[in-house]
Amino acid sequence: MFGDNEIEALDLGATRREDEFGQCYSGECRVNLLPTLYRLNARISEAADLGATLALILEMMRVEMRMDRGSVALIDSRRGQVFIHESFGLSPEEESRGVYAVGEGITGKVAQSGKVIVAPRLHESPDFLDRTGAHAREERRRAAFLCVPIMLGQRVLGTIGGERFYISKRLLKQDAEFLAAIALMIAPMVELYLIANVEKLELERENRALRDALKERFKPGNIIGNSKAMMADVYDLIGKVSKTRATVLILGESGVGKELVASAIHYSSDRAAKPFVRFNCAAIPETLAESVLFGHEKGAFTGALAQRKGLFEQADRGTLFLDELGELSLAVQAKLLRVLQDRTLERVGGSTRVTVDVRVIAATNSDLARAVAEGRFREDLYYRLNVVPITVPPLRERGADIILLADHFVARACAAMEKSVKRISTPALNMLMAYHWPGNVRELENVIERAVILSDDEVIHAWNLPPSVQTAKESGTALGVGLEEKVRIVEQEMIVEALKAAAGNIGQAAEMLGVSRRVLGLRMGRLGIEAQRFRAAG
Repeated sequence: MFGDNEIEALDLGATRREDEFGQCYSGECRVNLLPTLYRLNARISEAADLGATLALILEMMRVEMRMDRGSVALIDSRRGQVFIHESFGLSPEEESRGVYAVGEGITGKVAQSGKVIVAPRLHESPDFLDRTGAHAREERRRAAFLCVPIMLGQRVLGTIGGERFYISKRLLKQDAEFLAAIALMIAPMVELYLIANVEKLELERENRALRDALKERFKPGNIIGNSKAMMADVYDLIGKVSKTRATVLILGESGVGKELVASAIHYSSDRAAKPFVRFNCAAIPETLAESVLFGHEKGAFTGALAQRKGLFEQADRGTLFLDELGELSLAVQAKLLRVLQDRTLERVGGSTRVTVDVRVIAATNSDLARAVAEGRFREDLYYRLNVVPITVPPLRERGADIILLADHFVARACAAMEKSVKRISTPALNMLMAYHWPGNVRELENVIERAVILSDDEVIHAWNLPPSVQTAKESGTALGVGLEEKVRIVEQEMIVEALKAAAGNIGQAAEMLGVSRRVLGLRMGRLGIEAQRFRAAG
């Protein structure tokens, strides 16, 4: 199948030897694998279940061939990629990273050429990429890696790869030949599988990548803010409740990021790979809320032409996030309480009990305790939901986070609009810090997005902010709103910004502002601005 010159000679100080008939003294005689090969052939002839066949192959590689890692990769010909389909010795995260372009790395080169490649020492192979990230430790990189193609005719369908330490060159060659024989046996089954499942495989891979991206995006560390209120009251509780299945009630004003907290809890829990379903209780009419949440049977009401599963069933084994919980009617509240207590539900128009395993995270910006006192919210449901309350503080109580959030939103808006804004001016920052933010983080994001659009010199100035943030009445500042005072503020900011850009050089600053050096000096004197301060800063 391939000659000795295709395998680099190994010199690992081996003391054992093999005779010319393949008898070994190391306890690893490949003749012992013949019964396994027979079982594998029987499995292939009896069933078309590729999963069971690959499981048998990988188990044989792990147990009988004593390999540390093994994988079967398949080719997505439409995208020109090779991806790990089944493996052992790799974590799910490592396996998901095992995607190669055809011709890339050892696996990609085997897929491209259809030839066996053996790397006696991975760390010496120029084609070794460690795309999975499984070889962080240097000692693991000294293992050998062998990769064989799965071929039908002249077409490569995938690869089989295995890794372990070898002290015998002959054993390494025998293992490569043995895996190549297995690849030849399973090729027809792999082709049928690819024909039947190529679209399904692509969707599964995309879903897996999306879940990984969502998990990375919504992990607690990505919630911006290092204020004491966030550190003590939010992050700590997220870390604790994520490890449990307790119901969580998130409280806070509109726009503080309650959904972001719910997402962080879900994607930090053991349910992260399962559905995270969102439902805004205020966004749908009361008459439809019950059907949407719990589903309905065919004919349950006019227009119910088929059975429909509700959000609870769609979120089975995952998390259901109920936003604006206080907007649910008392009738729907009663049914919600029953589901939380019994973990079962009945679809509208049905009588069959359906069991669901759903973690509920609810959120509201209303005072539920007051709603209970006024009879607008069920008391028993309130206590059932209020197992672990998390209160997200309003932005006005998180002064230290405003600048962090503003910088984050500037970067995001610039990326979306392909603009360049390098900083926020000091007067603009002062206004952002002084404003009381009734719309909280959502309002801040909108303000920054508007300012990025209006900025034309890579700086967000005070005049780029909306009037509500600029005026004394709305922001609570004492800037004054008279025309003379407004002109003075704008003039001072423009001069300060020019001096910063010119590192205190008055001549350069004057040129930027389109005035003479003398005029700029006079205006600086009137406003009490000293150029020396900016030279020192530069």
